[in-house]
Amino acid sequence: MSYSDKNKALEEVRVEIIKDHVCPELENTATQLVFGDGDPNSDIVFIGEAPGKSEDETGLPFVGAAGKFLNEMLETIGLKRSNVYITNIVKYRPPSNRDPLPEEKKAFLPYLQRQLEIIQPKVVVALGRHAGSCFLPDLHISQDHGHPKRITLAFSDHKLTIVLLPLFHPAAALYNGSMRQTLLDDFALIPGIINKLSSVTVSI
Repeated sequence: MSYSDKNKALEEVRVEIIKDHVCPELENTATQLVFGDGDPNSDIVFIGEAPGKSEDETGLPFVGAAGKFLNEMLETIGLKRSNVYITNIVKYRPPSNRDPLPEEKKAFLPYLQRQLEIIQPKVVVALGRHAGSCFLPDLHISQDHGHPKRITLAFSDHKLTIVLLPLFHPAAALYNGSMRQTLLDDFALIPGIINKLSSVTVSI
């Protein structure tokens, strides 16, 4: 699928979320839908939990303080936002930035899966326990962060094998220096994972 075809397909998913009135309670309290941002041809997709205040205002994921730290971490591995694709499970801001509810994550999951089906990434970086548990129900972020896992996503007519890398959410590191370093250390694994996946002789 070409770049333009992927963009068109993603736009169709975005429109469908609005048309379907997914989580109408959230839709009614949010300013706008926050769908995703970046390169649909990227090998890497970053997934957070839900938009915050800055994201709700701009319509873009990870543009607040946590997003600035995410940009910094991308730079440490030689990437920019424009080189990757960034989204959240839940596409509307929960009131008062509360955690997304299980039923909200469940309602949005099919649309997230459609995004991944279109983009076909090699690596999915799950930012925080909410994102990680969508793929690994038994995830314990304090133990599993920084440990890549090969998983298979089943779509209607095919399967996609990816490497899932669970990380702490960038917001958790804003006021905790030790967690900041942990995130930076875990982030440094990403280029090696991509290199291994690009080699037919080396597996994770």
